Amino acid sequence: MVLYNPSARVRGPLVELPRDEVARALAVSAYGGFLVAQLAARGMLARGRGAILFTGASASVKGYPLSAPFAMGKFALRGLAQSMARELHPRGIHVAHFVIDGGIRNPGRTEPAEAPDSMLDPDAIARSYLHVLRQDRSAWTHEVELRPWVERF
Repeated sequence: MVLYNPSARVRGPLVELPRDEVARALAVSAYGGFLVAQLAARGMLARGRGAILFTGASASVKGYPLSAPFAMGKFALRGLAQSMARELHPRGIHVAHFVIDGGIRNPGRTEPAEAPDSMLDPDAIARSYLHVLRQDRSAWTHEVELRPWVERF
């Protein structure tokens, strides 16, 4: 099993974005996913089984202002996952993409008192990944969206 959870952000107005930083963000989010997946798939195909899981974000399905490079990279990663799933599922490799739609709780970032449960719990996210990893081959999914119950979508 391999899990690819990339993050590279460049924020700002489109016309002001530094090209080299945009290229780096795309290399981390999209091309890095391709390289990891290609290497993992080679070994998994030889064994006839395996799982490749990708972590996306809200930006995988909707772009936001001042965040074009992040959306470009996450859209590309989602497309890679969809293509790979259709190619590799019949060969015993489970490929899935996770849309993480919301903030993730961590020691330095917690919900305000007036908005409990407004952030994703990392343990709940991990359980979702584990559930997909353990899915019966008769009912594989290729995409899961996770969001706090109060998140708008």
